[in-house]
Amino acid sequence: MSLSEANREALIKAAFEARAFSYSPYSKFRVGAALLAADGSIIKGANIENASYGGTICAERTAIVKAASEGKRSFAGLAVVTDVSSTISPCGMCRQVLREFCALDMPILLVPSDYPKPDNPDFDSGKTASGGVGKMTKGGVKATTMGELLPDSFGPEHLELPRGS
Repeated sequence: MSLSEANREALIKAAFEARAFSYSPYSKFRVGAALLAADGSIIKGANIENASYGGTICAERTAIVKAASEGKRSFAGLAVVTDVSSTISPCGMCRQVLREFCALDMPILLVPSDYPKPDNPDFDSGKTASGGVGKMTKGGVKATTMGELLPDSFGPEHLELPRGS
């Protein structure tokens, strides 16, 4: 699966817009996420913190819950942006929740806060500064997939497998 240039830019823009609505008085770490639904609509989410830290919900889960609660269950891409200039990946819980609705080959864009960055020699080379999965692409965006972020994952299809005695 891949994103058109127009969809890529729309997702990145929407993630920045979503970040503006972050409620993060405790961590001061704003996150915005934008999901591209199969129907072409974009659903935004921001992290919403709570004084009882366990009640906090990440931007990625906010977006997926908003989408699923409105009947959108198929997605073509995700963009995530924070307030730091390096790319930040979704947490483990978000990865598992996204896995419920997103194909393993769905593109995920991890966007630096100072996007667009000038392109560097590693542009589209498959290399990342941290040595992690994905590849650096135009503007300093790290492009990866659901399958790369959550390898050997457990998904809904596994519940349908035959069971032994």
